[in-house]
Amino acid sequence: MKLENGKGMGRSTDVLDDLKRRNEKLAKINSVLMQRVERSMDYQANAYSLFQTAIGLEGQVKVRTEELKTALNRLERANDELVQARDTAERANRFKTRFFTAVGHDLLQPLHAARLSISAMAGGGNSGQHARLIGQVDHALSTIEELLGTILDLSKLEVGTIKPLLHTVALGDLFHSLVVDLGPIARNKALMLTLRETNALATSDPLMLRRILQNLLANAVQYTERGRILLAARRRGDLVRIDVWDTGPGIPESERAKIFEEFQRGSAAERSRGGGFGIGLSIIGRMADALGHKVELCSRPGKGTRFSVYAPYAGRTTQLSPRSDTTAAAARQAYGLAATRALVIDNDGAVLEAMRLLLDRWGCEGRFAVSLSGVEALLDREPEFRPDVILADYHLDFGETGLRAVARLRDAWKSSIPAIVITADQASSVADKVQAAGCEILLKPAKPAELRALIVNLLS
Repeated sequence: MKLENGKGMGRSTDVLDDLKRRNEKLAKINSVLMQRVERSMDYQANAYSLFQTAIGLEGQVKVRTEELKTALNRLERANDELVQARDTAERANRFKTRFFTAVGHDLLQPLHAARLSISAMAGGGNSGQHARLIGQVDHALSTIEELLGTILDLSKLEVGTIKPLLHTVALGDLFHSLVVDLGPIARNKALMLTLRETNALATSDPLMLRRILQNLLANAVQYTERGRILLAARRRGDLVRIDVWDTGPGIPESERAKIFEEFQRGSAAERSRGGGFGIGLSIIGRMADALGHKVELCSRPGKGTRFSVYAPYAGRTTQLSPRSDTTAAAARQAYGLAATRALVIDNDGAVLEAMRLLLDRWGCEGRFAVSLSGVEALLDREPEFRPDVILADYHLDFGETGLRAVARLRDAWKSSIPAIVITADQASSVADKVQAAGCEILLKPAKPAELRALIVNLLS
């Protein structure tokens, strides 16, 4: 019995141990299941939280999208307004350019007549007081001419209607011409205006380069009270540097960055007796930009200034240009036009009357016509009158041009009669047509001395 009881106790112990092990396994399984449940609940909680967040973000995205759409609509409207404003400004600029181009001839025509009349009066043996008055009127006309030309140039530069026509320019010839033109103004201030002889050639637009250098020289003469002004050129690698030196007051460092801006005149201009609006250097800068030429400034206050223009170097001529005093002498001999027969064609009566007085003063025999039909009438009326030189306005009435009149006269006389076309139209197409016709061109308002020298040159 004791043995059987012992075996029973052993089986109970084994069962108990087995139950404990199973209980532990169940506890572990339960723990694992609880962890999984907890993780699942956390995940669901996170998912719900993310869902709530997504709903909130979606609402914010909708709000931001509406705000962005509103901003884009405003921007689109603003762009439309800017486009309209730009188009309006461009139309205004085009209108302004067309206006100045259309009225340029009419504006310069009376000024041209006035300059011719004043020149004719100046040689009439007037008293000292009258001579002074004539000089004052001539100075006022020169100022008007300069300002009007500047306004026209600035208008064209603003809309880019001035297009460079690049050619090979003989700098020596250009220098001599500039010195002859500005020499009298320099002499009136007891200044020495000289040039350094050069046979260098540059690639540039001849008219634009001449205007740049003419403005630089005019500024130098205006602001220099004593000493000299020098025009020179020297090669710098593939470029040629054209210099305008003066012994004027110089330009302070603080003013050099702004003198090429519009309406900036600087302290030297304030001290000068000259006028102007301070747009000359601005035009120089814009013309140089259009040509692709660099402009350089070097100045020492109290010592002087050097403006330099860099243009592409195009080689050298075989010989130097004739000396400037030879050119000046030719201009001074212009009164040797006695008995020269000149035919003037212009549709402006004031210009014809002023030319009549001027030619009488020069001792010329003149004939005058206002149109091509007037030329035909002259040929019928005076077939024996063969002009030595023709002075023709480019734009005549009814779409006619002075070139047609020149061609008709040359055909009638079977001779290439020297002709000068005088015009206020600065378009390159006009200059090309005049050159192709074998004529010289002179822009209004023409200076009588320049006209006289050109006639002498053509007849020599």
